[in-house]
Amino acid sequence: MTLSHWHSRRAFLRVSFLAFASVIAVSAQGEGLTKAGQPEEVGFSSQRLERITEAFQREVDSLAIPGAVVLVARDGKVAYEKTFGYQNREERVPMTAQSIFRIASMSKPITTVAAMMLVEEGKLDISAPVAQYLPEFSGLKVGPDAEPVKRAMTVQDLMRHTSGLAYEVFVESPWIKQAYHDAKVFDFDQSLAEMVTKLSLVPLAHQPGTVWEYSMSTDVLGRVVEVASGMTLDAFVEERITKPLHMTATGFSASEDGSLALPQIDATTGKRPAMMVENPTVKPRWLSGGGGMFSTAEDYARFAQMLANGGELDGVRLLSPKTVALMTSDHLPPGIQYNASFIARLQDMAPTPEMGQGFGLGFKVRKEEGRNPLPGSVGDFGWNGAYGTLFWVDPKEKLIACLMVQNSFDATGAATSRRLRHEMRELVYQALLPLPETAYVGSSSK
Repeated sequence: MTLSHWHSRRAFLRVSFLAFASVIAVSAQGEGLTKAGQPEEVGFSSQRLERITEAFQREVDSLAIPGAVVLVARDGKVAYEKTFGYQNREERVPMTAQSIFRIASMSKPITTVAAMMLVEEGKLDISAPVAQYLPEFSGLKVGPDAEPVKRAMTVQDLMRHTSGLAYEVFVESPWIKQAYHDAKVFDFDQSLAEMVTKLSLVPLAHQPGTVWEYSMSTDVLGRVVEVASGMTLDAFVEERITKPLHMTATGFSASEDGSLALPQIDATTGKRPAMMVENPTVKPRWLSGGGGMFSTAEDYARFAQMLANGGELDGVRLLSPKTVALMTSDHLPPGIQYNASFIARLQDMAPTPEMGQGFGLGFKVRKEEGRNPLPGSVGDFGWNGAYGTLFWVDPKEKLIACLMVQNSFDATGAATSRRLRHEMRELVYQALLPLPETAYVGSSSK
């Protein structure tokens, strides 16, 4: 080999190594979805998407919210992604695409996906009694008179919130609210196993399978995942979901780099709301699969895109298309009853016939055209979080949307979250055009 050839080969190897190292570095930091060159490439109007910018900037300028991140993708490519305001308004720390949010109940779909992965592996049966995996749930009683259950609570009941369990903060019956309080079920300083044991000793609010009651069911499901897999819930989520999908900012604790978006201060108390994880950089004892995770808009968009793709993203398959189809079908039985006060709180998000919606395994699903006042498609599915976070997937339009925001728990915060959900839906769909392959000559973006 001549000296010139040796230098050329050395240079080639150096370039190849640097390119490889660059790929590894990007993978370690996580990655967003591919960006569309122009929104029109994926059937969005650039002009109309600017209405999202104007609307959310108004929310920040009016001090209704500290800040937000909005991401919209179609056909697997990001058409719109913008940050607004501050992740910490008091200290004037700007919001960024890497800002980490408490996603609260948007943890539930992730936990349910974990469970369905175990179903596909033959390690979990959704029709089986919960007591098959958690023996402490044998011999459950119902109501203040401790009546026997008429049928066993199943894993499917946990996934669709028909287990008979409740949330202390939302339940209508004073006796069950007091029972949960006395048992210290919602004590942050406990393990998941300890919480589940406490919960098993409290009478159910309803007979299993009779009432859709938004509840701690998904927390119990998280414990089922632990028992069926032989792994802690955080380890399973990281090794089987977030790491393969390059969701590096998603988990039960947040990084120490100061990128955490803070919930807005309660208007009624002047304080930030109490949270399951007060110090987000420390892994909590209670791994709440129902509400304890953190994520970013870009991370959660990757999770949503995996579902939109029928269980696969970038060559990584978590679920089969048939499993995703099962999860996104309505699982509520005929004649199901509802917690009326919580349904009133949900309004257009409610999984009721009046709203043209049902509930699948982990999220609400739209069943009918019309009825619901907000735009969408039959078959779209998604959920939101207590601090105002929101996502949905519209398979018919090949669309995903994600809103990250941190509102307060008080009435003002709840009203703001509801308004933002409405705005987000309206603003995304009003900018939608036919995908290029179905566009017709003379179509307008206005």
